[in-house]
Amino acid sequence: MTSPQIGVVLPRDLPAAQVLPYARTAERLGFDELWVVEDLGFRGGLVQAAAVLGATEGIRVGIGILPAAVRNPAFAAMEIATLEQLHPGRTDVGVGHGMPGWMRQAGAWPARPLTYLAEYVTTLRTLLGGGEAGDLRLDPSAVPDAVPPLLLGVRGPRSLAASGRVADGTVLAEPVGPEYAAAALDAIAPRGGHRLVAYNIGAVDDDAAAALRTARPGLEWIGEPDWAPHVAPLPFAEEFAALRASSVSRAEFVERLPDEWVARLALAGTPAQVRERIDELGRAGVTSSVFIPVGPEPLEALDALARVL
Repeated sequence: MTSPQIGVVLPRDLPAAQVLPYARTAERLGFDELWVVEDLGFRGGLVQAAAVLGATEGIRVGIGILPAAVRNPAFAAMEIATLEQLHPGRTDVGVGHGMPGWMRQAGAWPARPLTYLAEYVTTLRTLLGGGEAGDLRLDPSAVPDAVPPLLLGVRGPRSLAASGRVADGTVLAEPVGPEYAAAALDAIAPRGGHRLVAYNIGAVDDDAAAALRTARPGLEWIGEPDWAPHVAPLPFAEEFAALRASSVSRAEFVERLPDEWVARLALAGTPAQVRERIDELGRAGVTSSVFIPVGPEPLEALDALARVL
């Protein structure tokens, strides 16, 4: 086990004027990675990545994730190749199905999502490596010296298995405890080296109870059915499901979560407590532990989270 790299997510709703200062602050504080997100209706992932790569010097920038069916793979390869040529060795590219509801809303849900995703990533890798896919290839001037890591952002067992076959790593959405990380890695069954990126709501405070209070609202969605695999390996999974079923709203559900559950479902607590949880994730196979900051002031949250570094 090696200690995971520690990253932080660029909040999707951060005011535009704060995006580049946030990225520079994350680098100055010593975070290893900065991950941008592409959610429907917010900012584009590739443009965000280009902007923060240009505004920083060495921090790795992850894109987590690009919904595959949104972009033709040839044009996606052109954009990714450009990032890699301009900022060599600094970009990790996450690709996934996208949230089904959003994708259907955008008219971009493929008939066979898993087959489409596996073929998409294989095509990307071929094009980025200078090969030909169908009748397509990149001009030699646009082929990067190295293919950037291609990771799948997925959670279903068949999709995780596909990630083990065709990807360089897997991005796991929050919450990721050691139990879920280990279960996901079993499903991935990688054939060689395979990165495992784990997102988690993060809050750090000298007062552990205050950190749990800060983290709690960020867990509002995890009682919904799509998040069941994250909770299933935990010893309180049945009680968790019963609590959600008896709550009339997400807000009521998250307010009723016991503190000890919040501590298992987020990276929240004192610096020493959170560091120990990150080390537990590392022992379970996580190679990058990525904070999702919460609270009203994102830059202040960055400073607090950096106390774990």
